[in-house]
Amino acid sequence: MATVVSQQPAQDIGERVQQALVERAYADPSSVAPKDAREIGRHFFGRLTRLEEGTAEYSHVRRALIEMNLSLVQYAASRFRHRGPQEMEDIVQVGTIGLIKAIDRFELSREVEFTSFAVPYITGEIKRFFRDTSWAVHVPRRLQEARVELSKATEELRTRLGRMPSTAELAELMQLEPSEVAEAQKASNGYNSISLDAAVTGSDEESDTMLADFIGIDEDRFELVENFHSLAPLIADLDERDRRLLHLRFVEERTQQDIADELGCSQMHVSRLITRVIAGLRTGLMAAE
Repeated sequence: MATVVSQQPAQDIGERVQQALVERAYADPSSVAPKDAREIGRHFFGRLTRLEEGTAEYSHVRRALIEMNLSLVQYAASRFRHRGPQEMEDIVQVGTIGLIKAIDRFELSREVEFTSFAVPYITGEIKRFFRDTSWAVHVPRRLQEARVELSKATEELRTRLGRMPSTAELAELMQLEPSEVAEAQKASNGYNSISLDAAVTGSDEESDTMLADFIGIDEDRFELVENFHSLAPLIADLDERDRRLLHLRFVEERTQQDIADELGCSQMHVSRLITRVIAGLRTGLMAAE
């Protein structure tokens, strides 16, 4: 009996400490240490299930849970610290979305720690963010995942063989067809992109030559040259009046009324003549093709 009496004050002290933590969490959730957040988390989740969603009190308890568990987001985001400080802000924001999803879907009846439940949600959201935004061009998810496996297989074989592996060697290790490996290699080129305005450096590192200077473009004027050479014999076969008509309209760029005044006819007649000549040239050009 004496033993029971001696344990009671300790139990009361523990309850008072926990109650103080709960009160502090309601007042200032961000001040609660991660260890304490795990200890009192069940209290908040229990209360959340008893409250009506959409009420002010429900929102307050849910917000407290989010702020108390932000350390989980920092923990998951730390795995991607190598991506640099510029991306870390986006990673933390995306990880917080994963935390919120975990809070909304967690159930006390699962009999698992919230930490174990939430971290996969947070990490999954971050990886989904990378998959959707990191690629310079869109490629199927199957090839995105194949790129990761391809990278691992390439590094393993390069270490083992002392050289870059062939497509056949990669296919054997990855248990894929060589064509599938080649497709994954091609898709990997879409992960990063380089600006066409980027300088191409060689032996002269201060070169101002841009990547765009090495890339060919479609020159539509070549088609004009081809059309000109195709039309030349057709125009040569026209009578002198029709050739003069074309010269005045399309070389000197005279108006139909000016041409009509010079030829001594109506503007309507000039319009009909030009239409007839152009139609004849078009027919001849199409026949030549």
